[in-house]
Parts: sequence; structure tokens; C-alpha cells
Amino acid sequence: MTLLTYIQQTLSLPNKSIENTLALLAEDCTIPFIARYRKDQTGNLDEVQIEQIFKLNKQFDEIIKRKDSVLKSIEEQGQLSEELKQKIENSFDLQEIEDLYLPYKKRKKTKADVARENGLEPLAKIIMAQRSDDPEFLASNYLNDKIINEDEALQGARDIIAEWINENIFIRKNLRRVFQRKSIVETKVVKSKKEDAEAQKFQQYFDWNEPLHKAPSHRLLAMLRAENEGFVKLKVTLSDEDKEEALRMMDKALIKNEGACAYHIEKAIDDSYKRLLEPAISNEVLQEAKAKADQKAIEVFSENLRQLLLASPLGEKRIMGIDPGFKTGCKVVCLDEKGDLLNNETIYPHPPQNDNAMAMKKIRSLANAYHIEAIAIGNGTASRETEFFIKKIAFDKPLQVFVVSEAGASVYSASKIAREEFPNYDVTVRGAVSIGRRLSDPLAELVKIDPKSIGVGQYQHDVDQTKLKEELDHTVMRCVNLVGVNVNTASKSLLSYVSGIGEKMAENIVQFRSENGPFVERSQLKKVPRLGEKAFQQAAAFVRIPNGKNPLDNSAVHPESYKTVEKMAKDLGIPVADLIGNKDKIKAIAPEKYANETVGVLGIQDILKELEKPGLDPRKAAKVFEFDPNVRSMKDLKPGMILPGIVNNITAFGCFVDIGIKESGLVHISQLKAGFVSDVNEVVKLHQHVQVKVVEVDEARKRIQLTMVL
Repeated sequence: MTLLTYIQQTLSLPNKSIENTLALLAEDCTIPFIARYRKDQTGNLDEVQIEQIFKLNKQFDEIIKRKDSVLKSIEEQGQLSEELKQKIENSFDLQEIEDLYLPYKKRKKTKADVARENGLEPLAKIIMAQRSDDPEFLASNYLNDKIINEDEALQGARDIIAEWINENIFIRKNLRRVFQRKSIVETKVVKSKKEDAEAQKFQQYFDWNEPLHKAPSHRLLAMLRAENEGFVKLKVTLSDEDKEEALRMMDKALIKNEGACAYHIEKAIDDSYKRLLEPAISNEVLQEAKAKADQKAIEVFSENLRQLLLASPLGEKRIMGIDPGFKTGCKVVCLDEKGDLLNNETIYPHPPQNDNAMAMKKIRSLANAYHIEAIAIGNGTASRETEFFIKKIAFDKPLQVFVVSEAGASVYSASKIAREEFPNYDVTVRGAVSIGRRLSDPLAELVKIDPKSIGVGQYQHDVDQTKLKEELDHTVMRCVNLVGVNVNTASKSLLSYVSGIGEKMAENIVQFRSENGPFVERSQLKKVPRLGEKAFQQAAAFVRIPNGKNPLDNSAVHPESYKTVEKMAKDLGIPVADLIGNKDKIKAIAPEKYANETVGVLGIQDILKELEKPGLDPRKAAKVFEFDPNVRSMKDLKPGMILPGIVNNITAFGCFVDIGIKESGLVHISQLKAGFVSDVNEVVKLHQHVQVKVVEVDEARKRIQLTMVL
């Protein structure tokens, strides 16, 4: 099977699209670049499809490497027949390859190995061939100083047969199908841990069972976490009825007649199932289910992260950031339009100090001195109290007040990035800066934090960490390149996610900028150390230079198409600057006239769309939101209350809504969209402003059940 056929089987895309995409990937083109600037070559594939081709290409390479490794290992043992070689070479199913390799794997000494050493393999072969009417008499021929009677000889032969059954590809495939369709996942509480406080959150799984293939991803991951923390024992098994059916299938496949050998083969089947096959296959299907659950959780996390990164920015405003607190006070910072720190203070408006008057005076003074246009308050401890306090202040001009998620701010404040940015300030000041900057531009600030610390998603610490990191890195890269970055203000962290740049080159760009002043045109990027032609091709169109020499440098038009745009303008008899934003002139342009080998009709159409609204930020503008002023803690909640809220997390089983208190409420998936949806993201989005009704309040467990008001 060729790579093209392998990918085609999964994606059903045109061969030309796959071939061209693979060629572009082989040239080290990035996925954002291919999706945006090579549409004509790929047949207009989107980023998701290109990423699927990228992953399948990697998967194909892994299969080839594994096959080579298996073939080499068997050949070194002198066991590689032509028939086995062909079977392995023709297979592109990793599970089947592992089944074929199983008899040749290095392993600890088994019962069957001992029996072979004792000379019992010929007896096992005779019994398996089922041609003897008296296996007990035959067994007497295999007695020696280690095998003292016929029963021991027959037991050794059965051990060898049990291992053969375990290695039988037909048996393993069929049993695997039975487990995939009919296995049950069961959990039982560990009695010694039953009363532990931490165990109570897993109380549902103290005595639980359900079909494995029907267990939702979040439930399976919860069960596995409960097992990992030692609160329950988990196993995957078949019902007695299904187990009997599986054994009958094995009997039918292996027993040819009702002769004297059948008894011994049947005993070997039972032993092989109990001792070898059931443990191995049940573990396989559990790992398979875990991989699917991981993938679902990773998809949920990735989509949440995408929405979080593309949250509405307030833009370049002078912002006051406040990290609220009681005893230690509220940390206050003033930031300029670029997010640079102008001043920092600490105020104590809350208990135990209650220095309200002085705090008000300071806030008013700072707002006037630094021409503050908006205030961002972190949503942690003392958030509502600080919001009420701020709204009591009589400012000289109206100021917008926003409550901002501070998830991960403490992680950022203690990070190397924060120390480099603010070497002379402590973690409390850095945290307040992060809160203020998140209001101005969530994407630019959140890329500095490990996505797992941002607090969206489900069971992110329990899933495959390598796959999670890969997916989240792709998500961040997609978001950064969708929005584009101002090369003169972007941090090293933000620049590192730009197509074709990476961490080291981002460092070089920042260094070059600090030594040579702001970039005035994109072509200057080529002067940055290590940023060659290939990196420039991949990166240039995703960076922006406002007020640069060339107006196209502040757009998503790629420099490779500048001459095309100049020709369009020349044909219309106007300068390029007058063509930008001129809808009437742009509509008069025929895309076919300007298509070339590099940029076809689809690419030209994209250029025309970009010329209409150059550098348009795809994110919506930030909106002020107000919680119910009468709700400050769980004690204020009553069933039936209708409250405003903000969706702050989305999981496979529902969404969590911030209603202005420490604890978020859960809207279960069954409460969304007339009772049932398969994907919560179909109904709500992160940061969406919603109306919810309180269904149940459980103060002891700190749980709030909500339903959506549609």
C-alpha cells in the first residue's frame, strides 16, 4: 500500500489534493501557510484537512518503522519465513503486526517454555493434530527425570497448546471483536479508602458497571482517575453468557472432532482464555477506549482553548488591572496602550483593614494621572467585593469595568517569561499586569501560559500528554496566525507561534527590534539572523506593520503577491493605497486575469477579500457584563432564581457558568437545547453571555445545578 492510498482510504479526498499537500509539507511549509496561501494547489483544503493529512503521513511512517523493526527482529532470530515476511509487509494494521510478532517477542520464561525444555512440544503437536485415540498412552513416551508421570506430561503439553492458542491470530481477532462489542467496565470501592474525604467525589463509582463501548469519555477518565488514586479497583470483563459464547467460538475454531484429544484441547482453551487471552485482550480494549476518551477530552480542551484565545479584545486602551484580595490587599497596575507597566500600588478596601476612603482616593488619582480608559478585575478571591467597590467610585469620566478570568495568572507570574519581562517586580505585580493585558488582548497574553494551566477542559492531566501538547500547540498556532501579529509590539512568546518562526527566531526578531528600532517593512525580516528565505516565505504574511512604508504590510496579502496587487492598481489607474478598502474598484477586478503559477484563482479571490478589509481582526469586540448584584455567595442562591452568567468551561457532559461567585454552576448536557445534544459546543461557546435558572444548590459539596434559559 502506498502512502497516497493509505491517506485516501481514511479521508476520501482527491488524489491531487493529497499529493500536493504532501509535497508542500515535505518542503517544510507550515499548515497555516498551506491553508491560507496554497489553496489552488490543495484544492481549497482547510487547516483541519491538511492537519489530518499531516497526522496520517506521520502515522504511516510509524507503521513502516514498526514493520521494519519487527522484520529485523524475527530475521535475527532466524525465524523469518517468506510467508510471514509477506504477511507483515502487506499489513498496515499495527494491532495485526503486533499479533504476528507475538510468538517472536522477547519475554520472561513461560510455562510453555519450561514444557518445551522438558521435551514436550512433540506431544503437544500430536494432541493439537487430534490424530491420537490415546494421548495418555502417548504421554508415557515423554517421561524423564523432570516429567515423572503422564499427568505432568499432558499438563506440559496443554501449557504449550495454551500459548499457541494465545498466539493464534484468528482467535485473537475474533475475541478482540467480542470484547470491543460486549465487554463491561466494572469498578468496586477499595473498602479501606471508602470513608476518605477525597474518595467521596468518586462515590458514583464505588459499585459501578456499564458496557465499555457506551461509557462516555469523561466517565471512563473519571473511573481511571479513581483507580489511579487508589479508591476503586477497575476491570474489563465479559458477562458469563458472553464468556461462554467466546469459549464456544474458540472450541469451534480449534476442535476438529470429539476424539480423546478434544478434552485436552478444551482444557488448554479454558486455561489460555483465563491466564493469557482475557488479561491481554481486556487490557487492549481498555487502552483503546482510553485512547478514544483521551482524544475526545483533547478535542474538548482544544476547542475551549481556541475559543479562549480568540476571546474579544478591548484593543489598545489604557487599562488598570486589579488582582483582588482581602488580607494582602488588592494589587493595582496601570498599563499604557501597548501593555507596558506605568505604575503599581496596593490598596486595602476590604476586611480586615477596611481602608475604603484611602483606596478610593488612590484609584481616582491613578485613573486621572494615567488617563485610564477601562478597568480589569480578576475573578478570584474578593472579585465581587472589588467590583462593587470600584463601581462606587465617582470617576471624572465614565470607565468600563470588566471582570477577567485570572486562571493561570499565578503560573505566568512565577514563570521565566514573567521574570524576563518584569525582573524588578514581584509575582503579585506580574499577576495584576497579566489580568490587565488579558482584557486588552487575550491571545497575546495567554500564549505565555502553559495551556493546561488556563483551566478549561476536562481531565487534561489524565490524557496522553504528548498528544495533548501537539494538539494544543497546533491550536495556538492556528489562532495566532488567524489573527496575525504586530511585529513591532508582539512578545517573544507570541512571535514564536507565527508560521515558520519558532522560539529561537522569535528571540532574534525581538533582539533585532530592540537594537535597530521598529520594522518599517516586511522585507526587513530577512535581515534578522537565521531568518532565511524559507522562513520569510512562511512567516511574512502573518506579521503586520501598521503605518509602514507599504500599506500591504499591514494586511494578510503575501509579499509574493505584491506585484500582482500593484498590477491591479496600475490597470485601474490608481495607487495601491487608493485600491485598499475601495469596494467598487475591487469588485471590478476579474480574478482570472491575475492568476499565475504560484497564486491561482482561489488565491486571487482571497487577496481581493483582504483588500476590501485589510488586517481585519476576526475577533469580536469586548462587551461589558454585569452579574446579579444581589448574589455574592452560595448562601444567596435559591432554586428558581434566574441569573446572568458567563460560560467559563465546556466539557463533554455540559458547561460551567460563572454567576459571579467563587463556585461555577453546571448546566448538564441534558438541560441544553430541548433536552439533548451530542456536542455542547453546538449550543454554547466559551465566554458567551447567558441567562440561567438555579435548579439545585448543594452547599456541603459546593455544587450548583443550573439550567439554561432559552
